[in-house]
Amino acid sequence: MNNEQLQKLVEDISLKYFARPFTHRAYFNSRLRTTGGRYHVKTHDIDINPKMLTEHSMEVLVGVIKHELCHYHLHLAGYSGKHNTIAFKKMLKSVGGSRYAPAPVDNRYSWEYICSQCGQVYKRKRKINTRKYVCGKCRGKLKLRYGDD
Repeated sequence: MNNEQLQKLVEDISLKYFARPFTHRAYFNSRLRTTGGRYHVKTHDIDINPKMLTEHSMEVLVGVIKHELCHYHLHLAGYSGKHNTIAFKKMLKSVGGSRYAPAPVDNRYSWEYICSQCGQVYKRKRKINTRKYVCGKCRGKLKLRYGDD
């Protein structure tokens, strides 16, 4: 899915579930890491984390879009679009949007070590020297389970 298709999807969801048009920009933002999407108060644009589609399903993406559209429509109507308001919670529940975006799959760790004595697993971004470092729990010997090497 590209940005034009996302724009069309957001416009369709806005008309179908909110009975109001979405007249601003919607686009994918790959710099988003921990959030599913973001509504910009100044520009009224919505950016979506592309991982909501690549790592999760289309239903998750639609739920995130509904969530951001709740912020959008409440703000344009003059209400507070914050998460803790009754109006936001009520609107989100009525359209079936997701309250929280699922956590992105964490593939940042390239190295995984396991203790040969207690079985403690250590995930690391960088390779470590197993002759120098030992298990912090039982001081046992570490073994490489898998890595990029």
